[in-house]
Parts: sequence; C-alpha cells; structure tokens
Amino acid sequence: MEQRELFSIGEAGPSRLTRDVIARRLADGFDPRGRSDSALEAMVMGGAIRPGDPIDDDTLTPAAVLVPLVERPEGLTVMLTKRTAHLAHHPGQISFPGGRLEPEDKGDFTTCALRETEEETGLDRHLVRLLGRLDNYATGTGFVITPLVGVIDPPFTLAPDSFEVAEVFEVPLSFVLDQANHQLQSREIKGFQRPFWALTWQDRLIWGATAGILVNLSEVLAPRE
Repeated sequence: MEQRELFSIGEAGPSRLTRDVIARRLADGFDPRGRSDSALEAMVMGGAIRPGDPIDDDTLTPAAVLVPLVERPEGLTVMLTKRTAHLAHHPGQISFPGGRLEPEDKGDFTTCALRETEEETGLDRHLVRLLGRLDNYATGTGFVITPLVGVIDPPFTLAPDSFEVAEVFEVPLSFVLDQANHQLQSREIKGFQRPFWALTWQDRLIWGATAGILVNLSEVLAPRE
C-alpha cells in the first residue's frame, strides 16, 4: 500500500485507514499461537533470539504493552515514552507504556497494559478504545510481551511518572508504515551478532523490542506486496 492511500480517521478517501479497518487487519494478522512466521522473524530481526533458538513461553515472564494510536487532525500518530536514565533496566530507551503482568491483573493482559499506561503516563484508561493485538514478542531479557493496539481521542491530559518516564512523544503512523524507515542493524552480544530493527524519528533512536513491534504493526496495517 502506498503512503498516499493512507488517510486519517474520518477523512474522505478511497482507502482510508479507519478504526474498523485497523481492527479487521489486526484480527486477520494475529496468530493466536504466537508462532507465525512474521512473529518469529520479528523476534530474530529484533535481536531477541538467534535463528534456531528454542522458544519456551513457560520460562518467560509475561508482560503487556499498549500501542497507542492518537487521532490528530493531520493523521494518526503512535504515542511512545522515553525511559529515565537512572532506571536499572533499559535506561534512556524508547518504549511503549506497559510492563510485567502483576497479581492484581489476574492474568488479564488488557488490564495490565491499561494499568501500566495510566501509571506511567497518567492517561485515563477509560479514554483508550482497544482495537486488537499484535503477535507476542519474546525478548532477550526474558519477557514475552503481548502488544495491544488502542485508539485515543484528543483532547486528553497526561501526567507522566517522573521516576520512570523522561518524555512522552508521538511519531506519525505514516512514518512507521514506510518500510524505508525500517533499518536493520546488528551488534555483538556475548560473541554473537544480534540483528535488530531500528527506526530513527528526528533525533530519537527507536530500537529492539519497540522497533520490532512497530515493524509488526507495519506488516499488519500496510502489508508488503
């Protein structure tokens, strides 16, 4: 799909990307087994696993993130957070709001993603309309992430947790869907070359699991021909 065919919600056009269209594509693209070729490719490309590595969900810590799509007059955007530099895990990295499944979530990934989003950004969970989910993403740090996609209608108020979140910002969805912005990079970790996806928006480097999930979102919403 060419970028000129993508329109913001409510804008007239022959192939506009509406909430219903997004929900249908998410439903069509999700593999409930978490073992689709695209999911495995995203894990390998994202640097979470090496080709041929076994994947055992029982040994991974379950987590959930929200992939928030914001309806702006100029088009849909994706909301992301930048972690504070003093955190023990992934300091200064760009991520989706979310975290590990806690006992209070009672095994519900939706509850987990919305709770964590509210705690991290101050966004009222009732303002999020969930549209579907992407493939699970296993990380090299021992987590299996369930990404849930939701739409947020402005206006809304944010109150980021200053301990965890240094910044909340938005990236145009059209930028994410453009394959030219998907950079495949690699680095050596424990003697192995680990490939990973990366996207650079302005002066912000988005990489690892966050970039892998964005690539999965791109595959679902703008399938490669």
